[in-house]
Amino acid sequence: MSTAKVLDPAFQGAGQKVGTEIWRIEDFKPVPLPKSDYGKFYCGDSYIVLQTTCTKGGAYLYDIHFWIGKDSSQDEAGTAAIKTVELDAILGGRAIQHRELQGYESDKFLSYFKPCIIPLEGGFASGFKKPEEEKFETRLYICRGKRAIRVKEVPFARSSLNHDDVFVLDAENKIYQFNGANSNIQERAKALEVIQHLKEKYHGGVCDVAIVDDGKLQAESDSGEFWVLFGGFAPIGKKTVSDDDVVLETTAPRLYSINDGQLKLEETALTKAVLENTKCFLLDCGAEIYVWVGRVTQMEDRKSATKAVEEFLINQKRPKTTRVTQVIQGYESHAFKSKFESWPVGNATGSPGAEEGRGKVAALLKQQGVDLKGAAKSTTPVNEEVPPLLEGGGKLEVVLIDIPFYELSCL
Repeated sequence: MSTAKVLDPAFQGAGQKVGTEIWRIEDFKPVPLPKSDYGKFYCGDSYIVLQTTCTKGGAYLYDIHFWIGKDSSQDEAGTAAIKTVELDAILGGRAIQHRELQGYESDKFLSYFKPCIIPLEGGFASGFKKPEEEKFETRLYICRGKRAIRVKEVPFARSSLNHDDVFVLDAENKIYQFNGANSNIQERAKALEVIQHLKEKYHGGVCDVAIVDDGKLQAESDSGEFWVLFGGFAPIGKKTVSDDDVVLETTAPRLYSINDGQLKLEETALTKAVLENTKCFLLDCGAEIYVWVGRVTQMEDRKSATKAVEEFLINQKRPKTTRVTQVIQGYESHAFKSKFESWPVGNATGSPGAEEGRGKVAALLKQQGVDLKGAAKSTTPVNEEVPPLLEGGGKLEVVLIDIPFYELSCL
């Protein structure tokens, strides 16, 4: 009797139509989330989000995101990552994979959930509180972002306010928007959308709304009520710099080869010929770091490369906002190729078709004891041309977080 494991049945039929599909990790298994709960994320859980789009030519494009809550366990995060590999196999091995850390989500991920996501405390393991069991608490949120709005809860204290940002104070009987004197009009407009979201979701659509402008005290009752909630009016301090505010400069690319987890600077011209298909490389561009993975590298080499990158970022004291992008040989993005002095064009690195990609992933998973039985085949032709940069470019995008590297060997 075969000991091979069939890919998770929870993914049967995934990616067969345009739209969003979400699974939550429960007891180390992906469980489809009811559509009524889409956009509701718990800090103690990990999720897998599949976004399926369709090109003008009728081909499906896939983005898989695994979202890790700030209180999610290492095991749950690892399960989400492994199950993402399985889902990618079902989709033909061509999906763009993104790792999303709570509070540092990509604009692409946030764009799926209008107007915003506001993660809730708790999770599957700790049990979910019913609305009637929850006691209302006044909460203060900071709203940032001109296109995709990022909403983050901050301590309900005057010290959290500043002159540069927009804040939303959700009190029991009224929702206040505080506009910092130096805040921009786009974020003020986005904050109004957040208020409407809070009003509908937590106040039954019935709640007063007030706008409070920084520096315009006068005798307005709304302004007076707002400051009373903070213990009375007093000057607010300057904005403190956090990882969110650090803007790194792009520097001249530096290429490192990775051997047994050790980095070695390659002091040579930056050409495609330098990249060997049996190795992993790190390309440091300052604001962004790329990890290039040769297509015949061993799994242990890939794991040690991931650990080496984490150590590199820690030793270099890079902020959490540093973007780490992993590209696979043959699926390099335009942005990655542009860093090299010489990169041949044409079919040298042409992307394999969906069936070829499925075959390669199937072979890899078979080595891990996983069978692709029941994997869905694409119902539409796949464009073998590398998609434009704005459509992803066939790259695996991750964000550095403080969770140790998960063990893929647990497959």
